Amino acid sequence: MSVNDDRSALSVAAIADPAPLGLAAFALTTFLLGAASAGWMTKGTTNAFLGYAFAYGGLCQLLAGMWEFRNRNVFGATAFSSYGGFWIGFGLWFLLVAEHAPPAGMTATAYGAAVQHDIGWIFLAFAIFNAYMLLWSTQVNIAVFAVFLTLELTEIFVFIGKLGGNANIAKVGGYIAVVTAVVAWYTSAAGVANGMGGRLRVPVGKPILGPRI
Repeated sequence: MSVNDDRSALSVAAIADPAPLGLAAFALTTFLLGAASAGWMTKGTTNAFLGYAFAYGGLCQLLAGMWEFRNRNVFGATAFSSYGGFWIGFGLWFLLVAEHAPPAGMTATAYGAAVQHDIGWIFLAFAIFNAYMLLWSTQVNIAVFAVFLTLELTEIFVFIGKLGGNANIAKVGGYIAVVTAVVAWYTSAAGVANGMGGRLRVPVGKPILGPRI
């Protein structure tokens, strides 16, 4: 991710910075799922995230990851490609499993509990991945670090709540997901503003761990 003010000459010469797109795609889809998990969509289907899991958080974020490969940005390429794959995979799981009728011999209640455990395992797996990405984000900037920190907390609360059968803990994960989305939107906005080279500059902070001397 090269949303900081000090993008390398190679990145500038290659293509426009794809990080703002990837962050915006991640933010919007995370916001929709987080709002549903927090119980805010009382007059909606709660599935507003699904189409965007494929088209925006999934496809657009995956494309951002591919462009980061073009920019030789291993962190951005890994992060955006992985979370683009996460949203596509989560959307497919939702359609093929969560929305599927219970298999023969399993009650709807038992199947619903199994679905919740599936979500717990999915978020546990991504919490593991996100843990080392959080560590490496300390070498990018404060804004990117904040995205991965709030995302890690989201995933932890969701997997604990889902695997433990505690809806309140999972709901807290929904609240934190909304915060994650807001932080990601801010970082995306900073990338757009700073990448334009105009008068308006948005601070993103310096890396917590600077380069080795």
